[in-house]
This record gives sequence, C-alpha cells and structure tokens, in this order.
Amino acid sequence: MEGFASWYGGKFHGQRTASGEMFDTNLLTAAHQTLPFGTLVKVTNLINNKSVIVRINDRGPFVQDRIIDLSKAAADAIGLTPMGVTRVRLEVVQAVKPVTYVTLQVASFSNLANAIKVKNQLTDKGFSPSIEKTDTGIHRVVLEHLPAEQLEEIKTRLAELGFNRPILRTK
Repeated sequence: MEGFASWYGGKFHGQRTASGEMFDTNLLTAAHQTLPFGTLVKVTNLINNKSVIVRINDRGPFVQDRIIDLSKAAADAIGLTPMGVTRVRLEVVQAVKPVTYVTLQVASFSNLANAIKVKNQLTDKGFSPSIEKTDTGIHRVVLEHLPAEQLEEIKTRLAELGFNRPILRTK
C-alpha cells in the first residue's frame, strides 16, 4: 500500500494511545486507522528509499490522504522529520490477531472514601484502577482496557484479593 506519511510527537509524548500504552516519541511506533495493534509494518520513504519497521500502537492519522502517522524516532529513521509529510510504501512484516479489550467493575460505593481505599489496594497489587462517579452518586472502581484473553487470570487474581464478583462491563 502506498500513500502519504506524517509524524507526531511533542504534545502527545506521555499521553495514552488508543491501544492503552503511553506514547513515547522515541520508540519506533506508528498510528494506523485499521491495522491491529501490535502489527509490525515496514515503512519505506519513496523519496530516499530509507526504511524502518514500526509497531502499530495508536489510531490515526486523521488527515485526509495520509495512511500512517509515525513517531518522531521512526520519522527520523527514514528522513521524514524535516519534510513533515512524504510518500511511503507500507508492507506488513508481522500480522497479529486483533486483541479485544474489556472493562471490569470491581466494586461500587456510595462513599468516595471507600472507593479510594479499594482503588489504592488494587494499585498496591499492580493493577491500574480508576473511579467512575455515576449520575446517582455511586463511585465505581473499575479496571479498564484489559485484554480479553487475560480475563480469567485477572479474575483469579482479584478473587485472591477478596473481589470474587467483578462485573464485566459492555459500555
């Protein structure tokens, strides 16, 4: 597939990507609109014939006529950075099976302090929980962006901590 590539970095560095990981402009990663996260793609600059292999970890680009957004490191590798946009060829090097992500609600409380206590307990055990507040004032402790294939393992770990009945969210 051929088309135009651009690069992104700056204000996006350290922000969460669509795949859930933190964007690091120094890594060889890219955004593509449809390729599954984790797919390895060889990107060749058609002006100078320089190539780089990147891992898809974000969605984009959201500019018409562009087929991929590269991290700054990837753009540097193919000489794209000074130009900003160039014509490229994409070749899938290693395809991956698409990953489905789910959300688990671990607990809910009317008292925020109780929700914070559970959130801290889960954080101490290596989870990354967040708290959602409903319109009715309920505080839900949730684990978001969990790979579906790890769901049973995560539920087992939660049960060992006393959280035996997490609710699978479909939002």
